[in-house]
Amino acid sequence: MFKIGLVSVSDRASSGVYQDEGIPSLVSWLQTALKTPFITENRIIPDEQAVIEQTLCELVDNLHCHLILTTGGTGPAIRDVTPDATVAISDRVMPGYGEQMRQISLHFVPTAILSRQVAVIRKKCLIINLPGRPKSIKETLEGVKDNQGNAIVSGIFASIPYCIQLLEGPYIETHEQVIKSFRPKDAIKSKL
Repeated sequence: MFKIGLVSVSDRASSGVYQDEGIPSLVSWLQTALKTPFITENRIIPDEQAVIEQTLCELVDNLHCHLILTTGGTGPAIRDVTPDATVAISDRVMPGYGEQMRQISLHFVPTAILSRQVAVIRKKCLIINLPGRPKSIKETLEGVKDNQGNAIVSGIFASIPYCIQLLEGPYIETHEQVIKSFRPKDAIKSKL
């Protein structure tokens, strides 16, 4: 079973000041995009580096998630420490994801250059920091499309199934009308 950790990093949402929107929007998007059955482990936590690190380690080390998607805490503000915590618990950094997320977001907002989003690998888990707003989450995952729905800039989720496959995780399939995943021909499993 494909196991996904979803972590919303927000002081206000974690203390009940307002309702978290990041996790519900991620679950909704994943239900639309994935053919492969999945389960999620959801966490809403404050912008505290030690708490973020502990949560990510628990999701990887104890609950064996294949993928973790975080939302929030990726800007330049003093309390935005999600990328710092993510890098601190990582085995390897995957810089292409951060570069692609900023490239996508720059098509929508000039402030995307302020984003510090990163992606890393811990053990056999891919961890990606996403933006906090539902609209931005969807744009980042799906990419930039023209009026006919063709990709102008690929969304980051296009490469996630193959990355997880390379990390010896489950074989993940997507609904191509939402996001077409990329794999080299020799990595595609034939349907019998």
